[in-house]
Amino acid sequence: MDWHFALTAFAAIFTIVDPIGMIPLTLAATIALPAERRMKIVDQAVLVAACVMLVMGAIGRPLLNYLGITLPAFLIAGGILLFLIAIDMLFARPTRAKRTEEEERDAATAENPAVFPLAIPMIAGPGTIATVMLLVNLAHGDGARIATVVVACAAVLLITWLFMRGATRLQHLIGSTGIHVVTRVLGIILAALAVQFVLNGLGETHIFRVR
Repeated sequence: MDWHFALTAFAAIFTIVDPIGMIPLTLAATIALPAERRMKIVDQAVLVAACVMLVMGAIGRPLLNYLGITLPAFLIAGGILLFLIAIDMLFARPTRAKRTEEEERDAATAENPAVFPLAIPMIAGPGTIATVMLLVNLAHGDGARIATVVVACAAVLLITWLFMRGATRLQHLIGSTGIHVVTRVLGIILAALAVQFVLNGLGETHIFRVR
């Protein structure tokens, strides 16, 4: 197994999904619901997010080929998107790459928040989809690497499910300050990964490729 690629895949997906950051979001979306209902919503949200990530990971490469988008272009664009999200995480701003003001208003009136806003766009938002597609493309068709991406996604979703399930207890344990600190640390890691994606994309272009 390529452990370097495996660690990169896990770190990228973990950082963009931000399981710890899902704690207050889960509480906010399910605050008025009974505990049993909250647990079912969490289960549904993670399952839907897994399906979205799986489908986009599977069709991402053919979709790029159909649209005529090269891998370097996608790496650079994805890296820029991830960097913008990282800046929002560092400055504790609600990132618009996950949901817009209009989506927030719609979420406030939603009866079942499992699919929206928890699964989409909070777990499997544009940033997550871009990350999964980036990693699948970096696998270059290698079955072992693709399997590594799938396992990394599954591991992060499992951690997210555990955190969302224990949202109330974890928030009391970590506290709001702890959540903010972890989110900022993850933002720094995501920023570094984003820059690396851009550098990899530039390195694949004819202009910057070493001959």
